[in-house]
Amino acid sequence: MLHVCASPQDQIARLVSALTATLTQEIDRYGRAVLAVSGGRSPIPLFHALARAPVEWARVTITLVDERLVSADHADSNAALVRTHLLTGDAAKARFLPLVDVPHDLAGCVARANTRFRALGQPLSAALLGMGDDGHTASLFPEAAELAEGLDPNFAQPYLALTPPHAPHKRISLSLAALLASDRLLLSIAGAAKREVYDRACQPPPSPALPISYLIQQQQTPFDAYWTP
Repeated sequence: MLHVCASPQDQIARLVSALTATLTQEIDRYGRAVLAVSGGRSPIPLFHALARAPVEWARVTITLVDERLVSADHADSNAALVRTHLLTGDAAKARFLPLVDVPHDLAGCVARANTRFRALGQPLSAALLGMGDDGHTASLFPEAAELAEGLDPNFAQPYLALTPPHAPHKRISLSLAALLASDRLLLSIAGAAKREVYDRACQPPPSPALPISYLIQQQQTPFDAYWTP
């Protein structure tokens, strides 16, 4: 479902409300909740607002939708972004599971990320997603050599290695299968260009040329997109 927001502030308020409700419901259901977030610069204001949300953060595990194979202090590290902008105030009580511990060991990082994810013993309560102008979400990039695995609904691993054809750094990304196993998917997008990509991705059938289309067009997992001009 597409929610048209009047302003960036309205978009943030709606996303925080949705995430707060979902995390609280999952805590009531399981005793814990698991939230996966995306990186980049766009979520920073949302992270600041979410950190102030009335959530029992000590019962929340936060992890990443995807990560670049860089050190934890690198400017492009999603983990660094989360630590700086989300794990503040009461939200600092949350448990955080980064994806990269040994930046030169992609296979090892993927294996350890999968082990830690499975050890949680529950699916993602929510995944907060972004979308690129090329239709990628998480690090499921069009034309990536590993994209077929990433989009395989029966792929057995939560995370896999991805090599973007036109973006820096090798990546670790949640697979489509893992995303669809979430209890809720939320997409945050802004601007006319991304609305045009979103509208194209709504047209069946889903296509590897627009990986986000596999999430928009599926009926398995509740999916809500929040768009602001």
